[in-house]
Amino acid sequence: MKLENKIMLITYADSMGKNLKELHTALNRHYKNAVGGVHILPFFPSSADRGFAPMRYDIVDEEFGDFSDIEALGKEYYLMFDFMVNHISASSEYFQDFLQKKDESEYRDMFIRYSKFWDGGEPTQEQIDKIYKRKPRAPYIEAEFSDGSKEKIWCTFCEEQIDLDVTKEKTKSFIRNTLKEMCRHGASVIRLDAFAYAVKKADTSCFFIEPDIWELLYEIEKIVKEEQAEILPEIHEHYTIPMKIADKGFWVYDFALPVLTLHALYNHTGEYLKNWLEKCPMKQFTTLDTHDGIGIVDVKDLLPDSEIEMVKEQMYSHGANVKKIYSSEAYNNLDIYQVNTTYYSALGNNDDAYLLARAIQFFAPGIPQVYYVGMLAGSNDIELMERTKNGRDINRHYYSMEEVNLEQNRPVVQKLKELMILRNTHPAFSLDGTIKIESSGDRLVITRKYGADQIILKADLTTYQFEIVE
Repeated sequence: MKLENKIMLITYADSMGKNLKELHTALNRHYKNAVGGVHILPFFPSSADRGFAPMRYDIVDEEFGDFSDIEALGKEYYLMFDFMVNHISASSEYFQDFLQKKDESEYRDMFIRYSKFWDGGEPTQEQIDKIYKRKPRAPYIEAEFSDGSKEKIWCTFCEEQIDLDVTKEKTKSFIRNTLKEMCRHGASVIRLDAFAYAVKKADTSCFFIEPDIWELLYEIEKIVKEEQAEILPEIHEHYTIPMKIADKGFWVYDFALPVLTLHALYNHTGEYLKNWLEKCPMKQFTTLDTHDGIGIVDVKDLLPDSEIEMVKEQMYSHGANVKKIYSSEAYNNLDIYQVNTTYYSALGNNDDAYLLARAIQFFAPGIPQVYYVGMLAGSNDIELMERTKNGRDINRHYYSMEEVNLEQNRPVVQKLKELMILRNTHPAFSLDGTIKIESSGDRLVITRKYGADQIILKADLTTYQFEIVE
């Protein structure tokens, strides 16, 4: 199925039921009109990071099912798959072959060797300082080859995620073949994970390096366009970077909306939210929650620094079981720019505040994405997080089929479903329509119009009561 202007669920293959078949059953049973598309988070064999260290893309992890299950879902819901353009698993046949055969490996060009990348084989401290990195040192692992020799190989994220050299023909061929296969298995949209890190150049930040990053983006777009699919680059950074991508006609994420909405609800003012909703593009996917934490870096300069700090503190003071330590090194949190919590718990498990947050999201420009925990108005899963000592697992509860069925009885889940159906079916939400935002004190009014059709959200940011008028 092609991309539609209908709400997209974000879920792991084993998060609503234990596999893809159960996920399909749960959706058809409870969410047939509420969900139009599904972003199935990485479902390939992987060695780390809950799927984001793929070993290969040509099969489905057998615990989840196989490609026939994916294709069956794709007949009823448009699908998004992840492609890790920046890296592949250290346990993949490609990297393992390289470790085994070194210069004789057919895959040797796929990886970035410090000895060949840097003049003199090593970066200077000045060069290291320039790199936009996730660790306090130069991004590499020391690889040991079968002949006993060792070399530094570029590694931005965890040690199981080895960066790819996207400039080499071998990697380009791998990218082309993988993307085409994804489209043939039913992908309507391909999400380019960690896209901005994919181009490396000495003496730069190695993050969103122009013009090379555009060349890569257009190359990938050309491949998937031939298969009638779309691409969605994933970038958590200053809002001007996604805006730049949007200006060139690509789909982007609105990662600023989650914190701006929290700010509006915590502080009973729509001032900053209004400014953003008036400038963000219509060709975007909106989020409140994802498989990661709530991103803070995305609202830099959309909120004053003092207000950003205030919202972070309010998440801890207003939230239910939202604690600073869950977003720290103690819980393996890579990224100091994210707060680990479910969105429902960030709003103190308050049904009214949560439903208003979703109403704002559904009235915002773009196609809404709803994460599975959010769709079930899930609270923080402290038990799972304590078991794994991974802060992000606070928002990654595994729902059994029985739990999914049971959650449908909660009024907040029922009302959210009604809002989702309204967003999918009302013609005023057309991406070719217009949006008008009025904000005065704690009153927020959003009007969506397309042709003769109109729908209005009137909200009170203090009481969290709202009405929708057609």
